[in-house]
Amino acid sequence: MLFPALLLVVAYGFIVTGRLNRAVVAILAGAIAIAAGFLAQTDAIAAIDFNTLALLIGTMIIVGITKKSGIFGYFAIRAAQLMRGSPAGILAVLSLVTGLISAVLPNATTVLFVVPVTMVIATELALPPFPFLFAEIFASNIGGTATLIGDPPNILIGSAAGLSFDDFLVALGPIVVVVFVAQIVVLHFIWGRHLRADSAFRANVMAMNAAAAIADRRLVPCSFAVIAGLILALVFSGPLHLEAGTLALLAAGVLLMCDVLPQKSQAQSEAVTNAFQEVDWVTIFFFIGLFVVVGAVTRAGLLDYLGRLLVGATRGSVEETALILLWAGAILSALVDNIPFVITMIPMVKSIAPSLGGNTTVLPVWWALALGACLGGNGTLIGSAANLTVAGVAERSGVIMDFWRYNRTAFPLMILTIILCHIYVVWRFF
Repeated sequence: MLFPALLLVVAYGFIVTGRLNRAVVAILAGAIAIAAGFLAQTDAIAAIDFNTLALLIGTMIIVGITKKSGIFGYFAIRAAQLMRGSPAGILAVLSLVTGLISAVLPNATTVLFVVPVTMVIATELALPPFPFLFAEIFASNIGGTATLIGDPPNILIGSAAGLSFDDFLVALGPIVVVVFVAQIVVLHFIWGRHLRADSAFRANVMAMNAAAAIADRRLVPCSFAVIAGLILALVFSGPLHLEAGTLALLAAGVLLMCDVLPQKSQAQSEAVTNAFQEVDWVTIFFFIGLFVVVGAVTRAGLLDYLGRLLVGATRGSVEETALILLWAGAILSALVDNIPFVITMIPMVKSIAPSLGGNTTVLPVWWALALGACLGGNGTLIGSAANLTVAGVAERSGVIMDFWRYNRTAFPLMILTIILCHIYVVWRFF
C-alpha cells in the first residue's frame, strides 16, 4: 500500500500548494502509477469514470454556446433593476440568480456569466465588489449542491452510486433551500445593511440596457429548449435507460447543430472549434489522471483498509459513518479542492457499503458526503473550482480576492451551513 499512497500524498501536496498546474500533476502521477506497475494500463482505463467525463464535457459545450447568446448577462442586469439599484437587494438577488443557475448548470461555469456583470454593476454603483463576489461564490456552491449536474462532486457521486437527477433534488433540495436562506440572512447583516449607493449611481444601473446584453437572439430559444430538454431527460433518465453522460452529449450535439446549421462550411468549422475550446480541458485531464492514481491506491487495498478502520470506529453505524464523512468532507474539502477529495472517497464508501448493510442502507452516507464536499468547498478560496474561477475573473478585472480576507468570513459561515446539514441528515435519514 505504501508506494501508491505516497504517490497520492505527493500529488495532493502539489495540487494544494499550486506550485504546478493540477492537470500536469494528475497526468504525471497517473502515468507514474502505470509505469511503476501499481496497476496495468487496462486497469487504469477501467478506473476512469467516462460517464462523469461525458457529463462534464457535454454541459461545458452547452454552457459555451449559451454564453454566446448573452442571456445570462441580461438576467443579471434585469435582476439588479428589479431591486431598483438597492445594494442590499442586488446582493440578495444576484445570489439568488447565481444559485438557481448553478442548480441546472455546473457552478464553475455559471459564475463565468454572472461575475463580469456583477463587476459592471458594482462599478456603476461605486461599491466594493468583494461582498457581491463572496455571495456569488457561496450561492454557486449551495445551488450546485441541490442537483446531479450542479457541482462536480455530485456528478462523481451520482455516477458512482447510480443516483439520478431527481434523487439528488428530492434528498438534498430541502436542506439547500434552508442553507441558502441562512446565507442570505447572514450576509445581509455582515454587508447588505451597510452598503449604500448614491441616487445618481443607482440611476446609472436603472439606465443600463439589459437587451443590449443579448448578443445572438437566434441562440436564446435554442439554448433554453436544449437546457430544459436535458434537465427533463435527466429527471427521467431511469425510464429512458440512459446515463447522464450520454444525455449531456446528446444535448450538446443538438445545440451544436442549432448553432452551426445556418452557417457555411468554413464558418461551421470555426463555430465547432470555438465550442470545443470552451471545454475546460485542464479539468478534464485532471480528472483522468486522478482517477488513475486513485485506481492504483484502490488496487493496493489502502482504501479498503481505511474503510475497515472507519467501520470499526463507528461500530458499523450508518449514522455515525455519515456524520463523520459530512464533517470530514467539509473540513478537508475546504483545505483541498473538493474534487480530488471526492474521487478518493468514492472507492472507500463503495468498499464499506457491504459492512453497513448494502447499497440501499448506505445511501445516507452518499448524501452526507455530497453535502460535506459541496458546501465544505465554500470554506476557503481553494475549496472549489467555482471559488478559483471567481477569483480569476475578478483579478482580470483588477480586483484581488484576498485569500485570508475571504477565509476569515467564509470558514465560520461554512461551519454554520454544515451544522444545519448535520441536523438535517439526522432528522431526514435516521
